[in-house]
Amino acid sequence: NATGFRVGAIALWVVALAFEVLAYLVLIGKINLNFMPSLWQMISFLVLDLICVIVGSQFWKKANHIKPASEKNKTLFWLWNNMGLIVAVVCFFPFVILALTNKEADKKTKAIATVVAVIALLIGGVASYDFDPVSVEEQQAAIEAIANDVYWSPFGKVYHTHDDCQSLNQSDELTYGTVEQAIAANRTRLCAFCAKKDDISGVKTDQNVDEIELETTE
Repeated sequence: NATGFRVGAIALWVVALAFEVLAYLVLIGKINLNFMPSLWQMISFLVLDLICVIVGSQFWKKANHIKPASEKNKTLFWLWNNMGLIVAVVCFFPFVILALTNKEADKKTKAIATVVAVIALLIGGVASYDFDPVSVEEQQAAIEAIANDVYWSPFGKVYHTHDDCQSLNQSDELTYGTVEQAIAANRTRLCAFCAKKDDISGVKTDQNVDEIELETTE
């Protein structure tokens, strides 16, 4: 359920913050593990920080697809759906500032630390950003408009009301379930071909039927 994913995301983000702190303590010489050079210690902590940020963000996005937020307040809706992006900034940007302003670390170490942290910030930010958020209003509209099961392919990005839809003609394997299950599986839009065939309106779809890419399992 959504709560479990949210708890998991928050727990991973807390661990990510801890790794950021550890990386900084290595930078200033407060921590030194004898079995590897300090530079590699710092990089390792930043990499672990990045992994926790990304996995936590995927959990958060999954929770938002299971139990979407309302889009009545656009600002809150964006912030809620992109908590992962905000956490990515918190987990790396302070380290960058502290590394640049630290006068004790040598220039080479500071330069490498800054570059690694900036790259991690960029990767974590892109991976954490929700490019296709769904709102509770969109979810409810789809539930009300579609009573029957829907279908989706393993690598498709939309769900379908017909298992013989023309955009599924190269898919050998299909999953079926409710609209809620499809949205939870990150299929947040209805196939425009199916919407046109069933004359469904008011549901989020692919905008241009002529430009829909065929869904394949390749």
